[in-house]
Amino acid sequence: MDWRKVIAFLRQHSRRPGVRTIAFAILWCFTWLDAQIWFRFSTGIHFTVFLAALPVCYYWISKYGTQTFVRIPPEWLDKLAFLHRKRRKGAPTSVGESPIPYHAALTISYLPAWQLAAHFPLLFSAYSLSSSIASAGAFGAFFIGLTWAVWWIDRETKRGNPTAAEKPIWDPRRLAAWYFGKKNPKLRQSIFTLLTYTCIYGLLFLFLTRLTGCSIYEAPLGGGEEKQLRQIVKVQKVIKKKYVINPYSSVLFNPPPIDDVELQLLEVTEHLYKIGQGKADGAGFSAGTTRGKVRFIRLIYDGGDWQQDMDRGSDLNLLTEYGVRTGQPVSDRPEPMKIARLKAFPARKSPPMVYMTGQQGIRVSDSEIRILREYLLEKHGMLFADNGGSSGWEGQFVSMMRRVLPKVEPISVYLDHTIHRIPYPLPKLPIVAPHGRSNALGWVVDGRLAVYYHPGDIGDAWADGHSGVPHEIWENSYQLGVNIIHYAHAEYNRWLENTKK
Repeated sequence: MDWRKVIAFLRQHSRRPGVRTIAFAILWCFTWLDAQIWFRFSTGIHFTVFLAALPVCYYWISKYGTQTFVRIPPEWLDKLAFLHRKRRKGAPTSVGESPIPYHAALTISYLPAWQLAAHFPLLFSAYSLSSSIASAGAFGAFFIGLTWAVWWIDRETKRGNPTAAEKPIWDPRRLAAWYFGKKNPKLRQSIFTLLTYTCIYGLLFLFLTRLTGCSIYEAPLGGGEEKQLRQIVKVQKVIKKKYVINPYSSVLFNPPPIDDVELQLLEVTEHLYKIGQGKADGAGFSAGTTRGKVRFIRLIYDGGDWQQDMDRGSDLNLLTEYGVRTGQPVSDRPEPMKIARLKAFPARKSPPMVYMTGQQGIRVSDSEIRILREYLLEKHGMLFADNGGSSGWEGQFVSMMRRVLPKVEPISVYLDHTIHRIPYPLPKLPIVAPHGRSNALGWVVDGRLAVYYHPGDIGDAWADGHSGVPHEIWENSYQLGVNIIHYAHAEYNRWLENTKK
């Protein structure tokens, strides 16, 4: 292959608007996949790329349309050098001969506009609003596509010549197709078009929403000792003036002590050790990587309000507190994730912990049950569940766990367990709002807690404003959250070290 010809070809055609648009579309698709699957870049980067699609879309709308929402003078379009070459003198500024390219440009522009609107609320942690916009956009895309399908089938029907045929006609674009019958063939053709399009759209929608890709989770590289954070006392000794007293003097007075020592007791919490597990530089985990970060993954499930307290910053606040208190690098955002996506993680690059909460219903399919079982048993993961405010949610969660781990019975997790002692020794289990029991439940597999259930709406304490609970409760809630994240990562790291090949 002559690379000089290839480079010359690229240089020759790289300035064409179509080529540049295709290159940007490829970048946009990779950004969308990262926002849905890989989670490598921040929400700000995703939003910036989606925002950059607007001028590209408007260029093509202006190019093929004689009337737009905001008319841009042709001389302004000539200055958009990043989209196209400057027009020759006398060249038309817009085609405008056929409405099809114009409406096609509007239709294609709907996709980046939809994704931009859905990702904008994520900048402010408005996950519920983002989910609502995404759902509404999916309905809008359905009707736009249906309009094109009806228009196309109608045009093709009018183009066809109704000729007599001896053989049965199978082409749905022909009203004479045998399955339309002789009575009301146009109505039956319309119904056939609607059903066929709905099936195709549904399959495409399921495919795109079930994308899992090849995801990996990497913890931060480092090490540390599994000990408690201890309260230490600093003693500051202050020496004041010394007085020399003659014991035989006839003058009587009350002298100060010879050495007036003032003790200042300052109670502070210090990191007497590196928070982590294993031997390596810095706080972290010995089986981690230099680019690894601690992430917080919340499971999406059907039937309930899986996103509870997420809009109020609960997950991000806990993640931030974990980074500040342990010194480990953490992600800059939480990650809502469907259960099916857990199967995309390889066995030794899976999340050490996932989080689940809510207060309404829990509906989990049989395939999701198998994925959760594989995640807990084969991938050595941990599920952290929190009752978000309903006495019935506990029963639903326990029923779900009977399907996930049918051979494991739940036990009470008392305060002397490691998860309640390291790195923070908890004086009691923090309960924001009691919903039945006052103790935590655990499902133990091979000596480790594979599932931890908290009964008292701990997510409310992590949220902005701490839901008005006292300082002691929300501070202990943060400490418990830090303990659980650390426990899951330490157990996962120990498993990685023990199973090295």
